[in-house]
Amino acid sequence: MVPVKKTSKCRKRKRRSHHALRAVGLAPCPKCTKTKLPHAACGNCGYVSSKLALPVGEAAAT
Repeated sequence: MVPVKKTSKCRKRKRRSHHALRAVGLAPCPKCTKTKLPHAACGNCGYVSSKLALPVGEAAAT
C-alpha cells in the first residue's frame, strides 16, 4: 500500500517533537559533594546511606 498523500514536514516534526532526549539529573553526594546519580552509590566515596557505604578503589580490589 502506498500513502494517499505525502506527510508534510510540519506534521512530521510536530509528531516527533517529544522524542528529544533529556539531560541526566545529577545530585550532589551528601558526604563528598561530588555529583552522582540519584538513588545510587557515589563513585568517589561509595556512600549510599547513613547505614551503608560500599568499598571503593584499592580496598575494593582486595
